[in-house]
Amino acid sequence: MELFSRRVLLVTGKGGVGKTTLTAALARLLAYSGKRVLVAEVASEVGEPSALAEALGAPGSSEQPIELERRIRAVRMTPSAGHRGFLHDTLRVRLLAEAAMRSHAIRRFLTAAPAFSEMGVLYRLLELLRQKRPDGSPEFEAIVVDTPATGHALAIAELPEVLLKIIPGGPIGSAVREGLSLMTDACHTGAIVVTLPETLPVTEAIELISGLKRRKVPLTALVVNRMPQDPFTEVERGHAERINAAEGPLFGARAMQRLERARAAYARLQAEVGLPVGIVPDLAATGPELTETIALTWRGLEARHEAANE
Repeated sequence: MELFSRRVLLVTGKGGVGKTTLTAALARLLAYSGKRVLVAEVASEVGEPSALAEALGAPGSSEQPIELERRIRAVRMTPSAGHRGFLHDTLRVRLLAEAAMRSHAIRRFLTAAPAFSEMGVLYRLLELLRQKRPDGSPEFEAIVVDTPATGHALAIAELPEVLLKIIPGGPIGSAVREGLSLMTDACHTGAIVVTLPETLPVTEAIELISGLKRRKVPLTALVVNRMPQDPFTEVERGHAERINAAEGPLFGARAMQRLERARAAYARLQAEVGLPVGIVPDLAATGPELTETIALTWRGLEARHEAANE
């Protein structure tokens, strides 16, 4: 699978499509493949409830990576953590950086100034990517980021270009150029767009993909989540539709209508997107059980794919 070669995977989509669960499942899948994985969520404050930790069955997360299970660590990427790291790297003295972050005026400026909040998140991601083990290898072989919303993903993608127009030089300019190189490098970064098989989420997914392409963010895949399972063959479906039209509405007619809408949405994505389209079926499990079920399903598919290519 192409995603196994990327160091940074940005999971994004409209709120409520299940991207947090799929982020957690993807982290598990990468860990099963033998990678050291950091699963990250973007949040404005440390104290907010962690949906990502809940999906992995963990009590919570923090601004520093914490071990959740073998090969998986979790972190909460806040703007303030990135700002603190940037000031430390720029001022070269931790005490000065901490003093600056205690300044109410500086904190207000960093959180209120246009694009500086996204810059803090991006800089924190760069910090985590730079971390090394004693043997010089990367501390994290893969970082999977649960971005909070469609608009935020585009804001991070647009950030380098916006800031370079405002501050082309100095430490900020250098950091932004490094971020721009990361965000547009198809060898290292890939975006995974998650949607539901419904009209509005599909429309928003197509618009998001178009926006990411304009910003030259490499796109790895589109995942259709909660796809209703189809129990019919084409012949059986034709019989069921004729019976329902003649004698209906029958029990199960609404489920068939939902299935038809889902099939139409999926066909639209295949026709318009130009990306590999994966499907996650509508499963009865919830929470960590759902995360594990999806990860094991993907692992089985990958094993069959490798066996077929041998």
